[in-house]
Amino acid sequence: MKILFVEDDKTIASGLEYSLQQEGYVTILRHDTTSAKQVLSQQLESIDLCLFDLSLPDGSGYDLCSYVKGRKDTPVIFLTAFDDEVNVVMGLDMGADDYITKPFRVRELLSRIKSVLRRYQKQTVVKNIIEIEHIRINTLEGKVYKNGEEVLVTALEYRLLLIFANHIGQVLSRNQLLEQLWDVAGDFVNDNTLTVYIKRLREKLEDQPQNPTIIKTVRGIGYKVGD
Repeated sequence: MKILFVEDDKTIASGLEYSLQQEGYVTILRHDTTSAKQVLSQQLESIDLCLFDLSLPDGSGYDLCSYVKGRKDTPVIFLTAFDDEVNVVMGLDMGADDYITKPFRVRELLSRIKSVLRRYQKQTVVKNIIEIEHIRINTLEGKVYKNGEEVLVTALEYRLLLIFANHIGQVLSRNQLLEQLWDVAGDFVNDNTLTVYIKRLREKLEDQPQNPTIIKTVRGIGYKVGD
């Protein structure tokens, strides 16, 4: 199992990395969001779990969680020094799987990691198929179906649909969508392009594109799929 561990306190990071390695985990340690995103852009498919400190010198664990969840449903655990409801709820709403408040015992962290990994292993088969009303996404095949008939979508349309599918019931702003659509190959996705691709997805998936029930507009905020 490979863990990406991002912690700016090098003393804490060194001790935890040693403990993780003693448990048999392969670790990639980074101290800021910039270097962490470089790792994610190259190795996300092989990373089994992400462990993010919330407060980082050039961003936050929220930024990294959003980056990860927009590309792959990899488990994320937050390390936080803030034990208040706002920070905890914000992290969980973004798709984080668990959090642990500093200071904590190493054994407790290891237990949380094992629990989250077990949960994901049980859900793997289920999550190969995602259903949203009359739309079915087969993530193993990379195919989309409407009422049982395959719908042909482009790579970027598919990526955008997966972002919505991984955040069912959550309102995503245009900025959040643009950030998660950033192509690791370097292709820039601008605001106008986003508008075009949302329109195309609606034309392909909605029964009435002018009155969408799948990709719904939340005026003044963004878009939402599902309740």
